[in-house]
Amino acid sequence: MDDIAGDPPCVNSQSKTANRKFAITVMVEPDGSPMRLEGRVAWAMRQLVKAGQQGCTPITHPGPRWSDYTHKLRKLGFVIETEYEAHGGPFAGAHGIYRLHSPVVILEDVANAA
Repeated sequence: MDDIAGDPPCVNSQSKTANRKFAITVMVEPDGSPMRLEGRVAWAMRQLVKAGQQGCTPITHPGPRWSDYTHKLRKLGFVIETEYEAHGGPFAGAHGIYRLHSPVVILEDVANAA
């Protein structure tokens, strides 16, 4: 479908990942219960686990809503630290560095076709 200006839409609905839903099953060590995470929250948890104490930022791990992902993970009981770091450039400001402090193990990591 064309937009109002007559240009074709910018979305590629034929993308190989367009219809995939990411999901992981995690467990907080040593004796937590397995928990299934889906979508962007699963993606964010995967990034946090891989990053370790180096942490994730919207610059090093581009994602549209890091603050939302970490908020949802915190509500589920995961301990995530946010440290703010200043940055320069034409749009100077500050960004968060997110670090997972809960000892999480990924038990299953899949991308399911929707």
